[in-house]
Formats: sequence, C-alpha cells, structure tokens
Amino acid sequence: MVALSVIVIALLIAGLAFYLFVVGSQLNRIATNLEECAEIVRTVVEHAAVIEPGVEHINRTGGVVAGALPLLYGMAEGIVVGVTPAPAVPVERGPARPASGRRRSRLHDSVGYAPNGNSSNGAHRPRPQPESELPV
Repeated sequence: MVALSVIVIALLIAGLAFYLFVVGSQLNRIATNLEECAEIVRTVVEHAAVIEPGVEHINRTGGVVAGALPLLYGMAEGIVVGVTPAPAVPVERGPARPASGRRRSRLHDSVGYAPNGNSSNGAHRPRPQPESELPV
C-alpha cells in the first residue's frame, strides 16, 4: 500500500512539473512579445518627436480656420440668396376627383346598407321599433 502511495505522489509531482514547464514556456513567449512591442513603441515615439512641431503648426492653422467658418458660412448664405431665382407662385388646386364621378359601394349593397334608408335590393331593412322603445 505504501508503494502505491509513493507511485501516486510521484505521478502527481510529474504532472505538476509538466504543468509548470508549459506555463513557463508560455510566459517566456509572452515576455519576448512584450520586448518586441516595447521596441516598436520606442520607434513610434522617436518618429512622433520629429513631426511634433509640424502637428502643432497644423493644429494652430486648423484653429484659425475653425474660427473663420461661421463668417464664411454667413457670406456663402448671402451669395446663395442673392443668386437663387424666386420660385414661381404655386397654382391653387382643388381636391382630386375621380374621372368616372362618384362611385357607389357594392359592399353596401351586399349587406343591405343605404345611408338614406332606401336599400336597392330590400334586404336587411331595419325592423321598426315598438312604441315603448321610441325616444321621447
């Protein structure tokens, strides 16, 4: 039984050693990638230091242009209003009417409805109300 315990402990230690080896190799790969990234960042900082005065000049010029935009916009509106022709006076038109005149609904005839109480086929006439139900 003791031998079995020793074998299990040895397997556990071997598994942990393999796990630590894998994790260590991955950490080394990450460290290498981080070193390469640090070198790239240093290169970018060097390149940015060269163009920084030009960017500051561009930003100053952009501020001047942005300050002048409202004035330029107002001048452009004045020019557009001055050269745009006046629209013609629109002709007042009545509502559209169908060319065939007013149509009678066939749906009303099929259910026996007539707005003035005269149905063409006599179907579905309202039944007369008893005198007790008539409004006073």
